[in-house]
Amino acid sequence: MTRTVAGPTAVVRIDHSSAIQLAADVARSCAEQCELPGAMPDQAAVLASELASNLDKHAMGGVLYVQQLSLGAGLEILTADRGPGMHDLQRCLTDGYTTTGTLGVGLGAVSRIATELTIRTEAGTGTLVSARLTLPGRPRLARNTGFLCLPAEGERECGDTGAIVENDNIRTAFVVDGLGHGPQAAEVAQLALRAFHAASHQPLPQLMTVLHRALRHSRGAAVGLLRLHADHAQYCGIGNVRTLAFSSRGVDHRLTGQPGIVGWKMPNPKAHSIPLAPGTTAVLHSDGINAQWAHAPSHFMLRLPPPLLAAALAHGHRSSRDDATVLCVQAHQES
Repeated sequence: MTRTVAGPTAVVRIDHSSAIQLAADVARSCAEQCELPGAMPDQAAVLASELASNLDKHAMGGVLYVQQLSLGAGLEILTADRGPGMHDLQRCLTDGYTTTGTLGVGLGAVSRIATELTIRTEAGTGTLVSARLTLPGRPRLARNTGFLCLPAEGERECGDTGAIVENDNIRTAFVVDGLGHGPQAAEVAQLALRAFHAASHQPLPQLMTVLHRALRHSRGAAVGLLRLHADHAQYCGIGNVRTLAFSSRGVDHRLTGQPGIVGWKMPNPKAHSIPLAPGTTAVLHSDGINAQWAHAPSHFMLRLPPPLLAAALAHGHRSSRDDATVLCVQAHQES
């Protein structure tokens, strides 16, 4: 059994050149909290600095996210912008190539330092980057999951969280949105997370009942559960956690939870089954992500790998007044 879960995501808006140093400081601090050894905190700072510098020079509305990877494997730095995009990505990754008269080592340095680097760009839309720095000797985490957990503006703790548990190639994804925000909502989310891990093997309606009992003396929460099998998925939801399944063709399924509050007045939970084509991407998100994004997603967005899709949704569709969590997971491809 493997578990994927991460804590709150740090956010740095790159709206001025002074934010470059802040991005480096945040990345170094995250690496130290992850107890990355040796020069790795400095490497994390360089990654963040170079990526933030690119945003400052070339992009508009740029943002940088820093978070710990699950299982203590390292950290991930993601960026998203509304810039012009890169017309020739391979040239941009080459040392010496520049469009601003600088030395042109930014993305080249990032590609050398990062353990894993994923970039998607579209002219006129912008660029998304995921740079991971992982511990030597650790297995690389799959690129078929993406996760961001963002506290409401002005809050240090997030009342949302999420996780994925995989057992025998069956993934169970979970997102919880504690009512309200701040420390009390964060306590609810952590109670639900512990209960989820203790009972994640159970059928989804029973698992929801376990969560309901765990939250009986709390302010309650909305919960979405999705279990991905080889050719189908099962869904069970209570409240306003949104769940969608889509492919490059478009959105195939939109799933909404039953009315109610887990921990307070919860109806008898029901599970629904949907067909699942190989390579389908499922997205679960709290109401801190505006659901309008799914009405007409672009072809570019539909083809994003899960880590970059999570960043795109957080960057383009987040309400800063509420906690926001988005979890993306891709179904197993046909071998």
